[in-house]
Amino acid sequence: MPTQLTDAEIRALLEEPKQLHDDYRQQIRTRPKRGHEERELDLKGNNGSEFRLILRKSTFNPLDFSIILAYQMPGTTQHFRLRRYNGKSHEHTNSLEGQTFYEFHIHTATMRYQELGVREDSFAESTVRFADFAGALRCMLEDCRFVLPAEQQPGLF
Repeated sequence: MPTQLTDAEIRALLEEPKQLHDDYRQQIRTRPKRGHEERELDLKGNNGSEFRLILRKSTFNPLDFSIILAYQMPGTTQHFRLRRYNGKSHEHTNSLEGQTFYEFHIHTATMRYQELGVREDSFAESTVRFADFAGALRCMLEDCRFVLPAEQQPGLF
């Protein structure tokens, strides 16, 4: 069985500062890949944790995208999805809460859903904080303590 993380461990990983490299803009530029564009960027947190930022977007539907922050589980090849920012391209249901919506939404890993035996980031909340891929990326970088290179503050892109 895959290793689980407690809500406190998840919160600590989300709050751990993650320094972006000077050339991060180039590193996160998506590339075509079978009907969508994708890019992955590996980086380390200030406490030594290893993370992967995964960016995916449809080449056909601008509302179909996903920006994922995953944690590299120590001693494994497993990536634990801490947070996922999704477009408004599909209906989402929180099975434990019995709540369904069709909105832009943010997934967060929780112990409750891990214990249910489903994907760790199955819980999501609708949001009006973003309405496109660039806005979702901006929210991810702000919410998950990404640190921009000093000379590139405050602009993101």
